[in-house]
Amino acid sequence: MLSIGLTGGIGSGKSRVADLLAQWGAALIDTDVIAHALTGPQGEAMPALREAFGVQAVTAEGALNRAWMRERVFRDPDAKARLEGILHPLISRHAREQGERARGAYRVYVVPLLVESGRWRDKVDRICVVDCDPETQISRVRERSGLTPDGIRAIMAAQSTREARLQVADDVILNDGATSAALLHERTRMMHDRWIALAAALGTTRGRQASA
Repeated sequence: MLSIGLTGGIGSGKSRVADLLAQWGAALIDTDVIAHALTGPQGEAMPALREAFGVQAVTAEGALNRAWMRERVFRDPDAKARLEGILHPLISRHAREQGERARGAYRVYVVPLLVESGRWRDKVDRICVVDCDPETQISRVRERSGLTPDGIRAIMAAQSTREARLQVADDVILNDGATSAALLHERTRMMHDRWIALAAALGTTRGRQASA
């Protein structure tokens, strides 16, 4: 099955693109959803996180204290490395297992930090970036979250740059400030149709290789 790695910076609109692709028959594996399950109340990652960071990292419900952890990893690169060392292997395992069970026109792995992790190039057939200018990212995130511009810029600074994402992209869906909902729908549909054709061609090629 054709596998797509879908990524984009905060506020780029990748979740909207992913929702559209799912409506049209793609199988979604969302690493953010996986991460939230792992760090939710009594989640699989919580014992290791409690041991690594102490009780202050855990809410009364037994979930990760995300606000506390966000502040900690912004200030402490070692804490960021410890957090990633616990979460990334678990996320990778669950994503692989979900991908193996997936049924659809093609698989889409939604990975916000795909470029930053450096682990996905050999796991997917193509990387698609939902592209957006930084000013629009800040405006969108501020409108939906209430975060300050400085807080949003701090999050963006911890992510890859727009240029770095575009350098690894096989496909790009532009969703900048001039992009209407209708235009994003159209651009995403065109990409979906392209991947449907690629999935069919890939299936034929792999079928021939298997029978050779």
